[in-house]
Amino acid sequence: MASPKSRCSSFATTSRTHMRTSGWTIDDSFLTETKNTQNRKLSQKRKTLSCQFSSGDQLSPWPTYTSGQTILHNRKPCSYDYRKRAGSWLKQPLGITKPRYLERLENYLRKELLLLDLSTDSTQELRLQPYREIFEFFIEDFKTYKPLLSSIKNAYEVMLAHQREKIRALEPLKAKLVTVNEDCNERILAMRAEERYEISMLKREKMNLLKLIDKKNEEKISLQSEVSKLRKNLAEEYLRYLSERDARKILTADLNELRYQREDMSLAQSPGIWGEDPVKLTLALKMARQDLTRTQMELNTMKANFGDVVPRRDFEMQEKTNKELQEQLDSLRGDYEEVCKEHEILLQLHMTTLRERDQFHSELQEIQRTSTPRPDWSKCEDVVAGGPDRWQMLAEGKNSDQLVDVLLEEIGEGLLREKDFFPALGYGEDIPPLLRFDGLVENKKPSKKDVVNLLKDAWKLRLVEEQKEKFPDFFFSFLEHRFGPGEAMAWAYTIFENIKLFRSNEVMSQFYAVLMGKRSESVYIKQKETVAQLLKEMTNADSQNEGLITMENLSTVLKSTFPFKKEEKIQELMEAGGWHPNSSNADLINYPSLFIEDEEGQSMPFVQKLWEQYVDEKDEYLQELKQELGLELRDEVTLPKVREALMNIDPGLDKQTLNGYLSRAFQVPRTELPEEGEEKEDGIVVQLKIALERLQMTDIRRMGSREQEPAS
Repeated sequence: MASPKSRCSSFATTSRTHMRTSGWTIDDSFLTETKNTQNRKLSQKRKTLSCQFSSGDQLSPWPTYTSGQTILHNRKPCSYDYRKRAGSWLKQPLGITKPRYLERLENYLRKELLLLDLSTDSTQELRLQPYREIFEFFIEDFKTYKPLLSSIKNAYEVMLAHQREKIRALEPLKAKLVTVNEDCNERILAMRAEERYEISMLKREKMNLLKLIDKKNEEKISLQSEVSKLRKNLAEEYLRYLSERDARKILTADLNELRYQREDMSLAQSPGIWGEDPVKLTLALKMARQDLTRTQMELNTMKANFGDVVPRRDFEMQEKTNKELQEQLDSLRGDYEEVCKEHEILLQLHMTTLRERDQFHSELQEIQRTSTPRPDWSKCEDVVAGGPDRWQMLAEGKNSDQLVDVLLEEIGEGLLREKDFFPALGYGEDIPPLLRFDGLVENKKPSKKDVVNLLKDAWKLRLVEEQKEKFPDFFFSFLEHRFGPGEAMAWAYTIFENIKLFRSNEVMSQFYAVLMGKRSESVYIKQKETVAQLLKEMTNADSQNEGLITMENLSTVLKSTFPFKKEEKIQELMEAGGWHPNSSNADLINYPSLFIEDEEGQSMPFVQKLWEQYVDEKDEYLQELKQELGLELRDEVTLPKVREALMNIDPGLDKQTLNGYLSRAFQVPRTELPEEGEEKEDGIVVQLKIALERLQMTDIRRMGSREQEPAS
């Protein structure tokens, strides 16, 4: 049986261990003093309890002493002990008193609990101490059940330690929850303030609109009254003209009747005119003269009133003739406009032909100057790895310049494989930041496929993240994250040497241009967006979702996606997509196959042609800008002139895109660009060659046809 002192020492050690696991920090001197005190107390308590709780070497019988409190038995009827003592229990009364050993333990527990200081944060831990001591007494006294009770105690202690660790781990989450709650409350308050401001602005706008509605209603009422007045005046004028018309008709009837009467009188007087009375004749002559005067006056009045009146028949004939002439004029005007457009097209075609002629002439002169005998490329079949078959595959569809690049890549790939280390480039200012290093760098020797996949992963991460840092810094961070800080520099040099060598690979050449600052990454991003938009349009045109569209649908999609491409450019894209002169519009094409890439990142001819056309169109655009400026490359150009030239060659440019081009060409932030009309002639200037080179690096393309009117 272990001594009380040893039990107290082990308990102090156990308590100290649990307090450490619970996150408590206790001074060693304090623990030593506490340990000694507890040893003394436990020794005295153990001696006292050993005398009080037992008689001799055995526990006090159950039950023996009466204390006024009773307990009921709760044993299983099927147990052996129950069958053995059933007869004796039946003879005893139902209620029995609590044993003195249990009372002593309860009194001791109650006393220890009263002595505890419950005002500290570790109250629950302190309350467990008396219970541990009582359980220790049970373990020591009940020898038979000591292993079982010890394992139970240890299991509870382990669980308590686990729960303390869990609570300690949740404490930072509680603080974080409080912080998040405060942030959310601040956001809610800010949103409420913003909503109140928006509500006040909307109310103010509502009042202004109500005032405007009242003003418009007043104007409407005023206009309605004016219209009523005009209608009344029109009715009066109509009645006046109607009366005048009736009066003129009556006057005409009277004149006709008078004429008829005169003719009758002349016929009646003609047989005996020489036998009439002279006085009567004189009077008749006088009356006839008066009638003649009155009739002449009426005739003059009618001529004055109806002198400008045209007969309806003549009016209708003239109206018909005028309509025919107007139709002829409209037709001639339409023909004239078409002729003007054809003239403009012919002028543009003429300018294009002149540029092509000059270009071909310069190329011819260059070829005549540097021409050498055409090499026999079949000699390379035995040199290139893979033999004649692989060389035929590499040389298919390539000119001599491209074949030289292919041959150099094959030779360089072999040399690159032989190198185990690269000499670092140092820390010069002209060295890219991700390559600044001294010493030797290990060659990781990846395959071309591995390099292409790594570059694609870098592009994917770049597209989803915010582009805050420069591209070289981003790529080095990507390598550190992928391979670790220790291997990042070696992979940076390995990737750099590979993309510098394999210029014929699309993915590597574009990545090299962006990494070295020769091209903006917006060019690559815009090209990918264009290809994705084109694939989306073709998918929408595929109503059956079979991956097939007709040649007519392909032409329609290309024209709607690229409205400013010329017809021959659309024809080139269709030929790259599989169209040939013998094809009909109903022929089907598997459009997803136009956008697939091989394992080395090489695109299909359709996407390659799309990229070639983009490069050619950019060169033509910048050439038009240079011709519009009318300056030499070494001359300096001002910002207003470049703005005016861009608007002349591309009237469809919006303000935001135009400012982006100007900001790139003059290296000025958009916010600091002067507004149109506020520029000074001696303001921002730059050499034309430098401006064109900067625009060549960025994504620049035509936004409208040259005949389009400038956007207001």
